[in-house]
Amino acid sequence: MSTTTPNRMPSLYLSHGAPPLADDPVWTRQLAEWSRNLPRPKAILMVSAHWEEAPLAVGATTTVPLVYDFWGFPERYYTVRYPAPGAPELAARVRALLHGPDTPVQDHPDRGLDHGAYVPLVEMYPEADIPVLQISMPSLQPQRLVHVGRLLAPLRDEGVLIVGSGFFTHNLQALGSPTTPNWSIEFDDWGKQALQSRDIDALLDFREKAPAGRLAHPRTEHFAPLFVTLGAAEEELDDQKTAIDGFWHGLAKRSVQFG
Repeated sequence: MSTTTPNRMPSLYLSHGAPPLADDPVWTRQLAEWSRNLPRPKAILMVSAHWEEAPLAVGATTTVPLVYDFWGFPERYYTVRYPAPGAPELAARVRALLHGPDTPVQDHPDRGLDHGAYVPLVEMYPEADIPVLQISMPSLQPQRLVHVGRLLAPLRDEGVLIVGSGFFTHNLQALGSPTTPNWSIEFDDWGKQALQSRDIDALLDFREKAPAGRLAHPRTEHFAPLFVTLGAAEEELDDQKTAIDGFWHGLAKRSVQFG
C-alpha cells in the first residue's frame, strides 16, 4: 500500500548516458517528457556514479561549476553550460540528516556537477533555474547506500527531487558490439522483474543473483545510485513506473520513478 503524501516528490533512478546523449532525439525527448510530468521541485539532490568519496561529500553550494570528467570527445561537449543556482539550504539539511557517527559528512565547496548530473539535467530542466546540489557516494556497498537514502528520505516532503544517476547496464565493451549483447538484455530483464516484484534482497545481491551480473557491471558504480533511490523511496516501492527503457549502444537505459 502506498503512503505517498500529496506534496511528496518522487525519487528517481535514471540512466545518464554520456555527453553524446544530447544528440539522441529519442532519449532527449524521453527525458524532457518525464520531467514535464513531475511536480516542479524546489531543489534537486544528485547522486552520480561519477563521484565516489568517503566520507560522504557535499559539493558546491554557491557557484556550481561543471566537471568535464570525460576524454576524447569533440570540443563542443566541453563548452556545455548549466548555470543552476546553488543550494546552500539543501546542503545544510543534508548535513543535519546525516549527522550520525556512521554517516560523517565533509564539504568539497569547489566540486561541481559531473556529466552524470548535468547531462540529464540539461534535457530535463534546460532553464537551469532550479537549485542543484550533488553529493558523493561514500561507498559502493548496496546496504550502506540504502541507509543513506533512508536518512535523506525526509527531503522528499520538503520539495526535493532525489535523483540517483547511473546506467542500468555498464560494460563499455558493448559500445563496440554491432548488436545489443545478450548479457545486457538478460540483466535488464532481470532488473525489471526484480523491481516490479519488489525483490530488494535480490537487487542488493545483484552481482550474484542476476544473470550476467558481473558482465553487466564489471564495476558496480553505475548501478549503485539505484540503492540511494530505493532507500529514499522505501515506503513507496509499490508506486513505481519505468519512465524510460530500451538500449543505447548496447547498454540498458532503464530509468525508474518511485512515488
